[in-house]
Amino acid sequence: MKNLALFDLDHTLLPIDSDYEWGQFLVRIGAVDALEYKRRNDDFFAQYQAGVLDPVEYLEFALGTLARYPRTELDAMHARYMEEVIVPAIRPQARALVQRHLDAGDLVAIITATNHYITAPIARAFGVEHHIAAMPALDAAGRLTGKLAGTPTSGPGKVTHMHAWLEGLGRQFASFERSWFYSDSHNDIPLLSVVSDPVATNPNAALAQHAHANGWPLLHLFND
Repeated sequence: MKNLALFDLDHTLLPIDSDYEWGQFLVRIGAVDALEYKRRNDDFFAQYQAGVLDPVEYLEFALGTLARYPRTELDAMHARYMEEVIVPAIRPQARALVQRHLDAGDLVAIITATNHYITAPIARAFGVEHHIAAMPALDAAGRLTGKLAGTPTSGPGKVTHMHAWLEGLGRQFASFERSWFYSDSHNDIPLLSVVSDPVATNPNAALAQHAHANGWPLLHLFND
C-alpha cells in the first residue's frame, strides 16, 4: 500500500454527531434520566462546537453512561441505535468516497475522538477495517469501567495515535507516497497539517477559513 487515507467520522462521513445522537437515543428510549442527561449532553456538545471541550471529562461522562448496563443489554441498545439512527444517516456519497480509496488499494482508517464502543460498528458499516478511537477501560472481566484507557484521540492526540497505529502495523508514516485526511473540524488542524493531502470536508467556519488561507481543497459531501 503506497498511500494512506484517513477519515474523521462525525460531520465528515456522517452528517450527524454519533456521540451526541447516542445520548439523544438513550433519552428517547428512556434509558437515562431525560432532563439531566440531555442538559449535560447539550452542554458538552456546545463546548465541542466552541472548541473548549475537555475531552477526558466528556469521554468519562459518556463512558460512565455505558458502564451502567450489562454488556448484553448495552449491545442490544447499540444494535437498535445503528438500525434507527446511524444506517439511515449514511449517505451514498460518503460510502463512495471511502470505497474509492479502498478500491485504489490505499490503507484506510477512520480516526475519531468519539469512543471506540460507539464507533466500531459504524466503521464496519463503512467497510473500514482500521479504526482509531478513544478506548474505554475494561475491568478484569471485560466490563466497561466508565473510565478512559490511555489518552484522547482528539486534536494533536490524533497525530500521536495515528503514528502508534502505523507502528503497530509495522509501517511508518513517511513511507507513504501520499496521505489524505478528511475532516470537518478546526480541532483536526494538527493532523490535517501533517498529511500531504488535507481535505476540509463539510468544514465548519473556522476550518473553512484556515483551508482558504492555506490553499486546502474543500469538499461538501452533504447539502443539509
